[in-house]
Amino acid sequence: MEIFCLDTVDSTNTWVAQNEKELPSPALVRGIAQNKGRGQRGNSWEAEPGKNFTGSVLFHPLNFPASSQFLLSEAIALAIIRTLSSHGIEAKIKWPNDIYVGDSKICGILTEHVVTGRNITRTISGIGLNVNQEKFLSDAPNPTSMKIITGADYNLDEISVQIADNIEKNLSEIWRPEELHDKFMTTLWRNDGEFHPFFDKIKNEHINARIQSVASDGLLTIITDKGEKRDFAFKEIEFIL
Repeated sequence: MEIFCLDTVDSTNTWVAQNEKELPSPALVRGIAQNKGRGQRGNSWEAEPGKNFTGSVLFHPLNFPASSQFLLSEAIALAIIRTLSSHGIEAKIKWPNDIYVGDSKICGILTEHVVTGRNITRTISGIGLNVNQEKFLSDAPNPTSMKIITGADYNLDEISVQIADNIEKNLSEIWRPEELHDKFMTTLWRNDGEFHPFFDKIKNEHINARIQSVASDGLLTIITDKGEKRDFAFKEIEFIL
């Protein structure tokens, strides 16, 4: 996968979308300083310039059904898990696509698709991985970084190459959906069969529940401690720390 590096960019997802025709596929575009990094549903992403990995992957899947779109998110998230594991950091995927170490967030992912007919024709996944940053100024409740966890300094060029290589490997696995999804489920944060606290935003209710499954479109199914099954799309349920 070819890697492109920009000194300053507002949002790598936006830049890639605007310059798609000039880029190969797949490609990774990294911004050394990202001024307006975006998270899920319009949230911002804090990243100290030159200290973290902020970048976006462009991918044009061939004849890939839109109904299986979440597999692409799984592939990207598992690539970050593999990258962190190579540095001795055990991480989990917090549904739908945050990366956690323990109860602290180390990475956020924003995946955006273009759908033509029944198929996805373009995917852009923005990745914000906290690498060497040690102090966080925003009101995010639980950030961490690779350096905070290990005490080591990391070469961002090397991290970028590792991320690109791991994403390329995982994208080749989207045609083996059951195998890829099994890896996702075994790496899913709080998917341990235990009951955990959640906030059901639909019913405005605090509940205790365990994760039952995640569907190919990303729908999360949980079972409450009263035996009730509930399904949630993105942003309809909150994990309580």
